[in-house]
Amino acid sequence: MLGQVAVGQSSASPSGSRFFRYEVVGLRQSDETDKTDYSIRSSASQFIIVPYNRMNQEMQRLTRLGAKIVSIQPLTSDAEE
Repeated sequence: MLGQVAVGQSSASPSGSRFFRYEVVGLRQSDETDKTDYSIRSSASQFIIVPYNRMNQEMQRLTRLGAKIVSIQPLTSDAEE
């Protein structure tokens, strides 16, 4: 089973209501990842949901943790279609 985690808060702005799913490999449990409220598995891809207004910060955080982002996909709801 692959992990999926939501990061950050959405805002009232239109861009704040847009979310993206990062597929990440290479995360390992460490002192830095112990600060999160979820565990890290290194054996599979992790999926992390990020609001638009936090994309840059999350990319930097994942880089510091030694992860590699292999894809970024926009999330859409049925209401938007």
